[in-house]
Amino acid sequence: MANVNIKPLADRVVVEPAQAENKTASGIIIPDTAKEKPQKGTVVAVGAGKKDEPLTVKVGDVVLYGKYAGTEINIDGKDYLIMRESDILAIL
Repeated sequence: MANVNIKPLADRVVVEPAQAENKTASGIIIPDTAKEKPQKGTVVAVGAGKKDEPLTVKVGDVVLYGKYAGTEINIDGKDYLIMRESDILAIL
């Protein structure tokens, strides 16, 4: 898990996306142009939550999120997603 120097505001969380699969279950290598965006990742930072709605996710949780959820950001050469907690579908 990465140690990011960012503090999201309100109900936002920073997620480190899981790596995209490099090959199929049958062993066929997937080229970069055909890889699916990962929909799973690890929470690396959380905001304080809203006044009436505390956050339910915490740093270290592995979560599932929508395919187009969040905004891609790059910190120190690593890619992350910053999204609202409501964009997270489930905690694994």
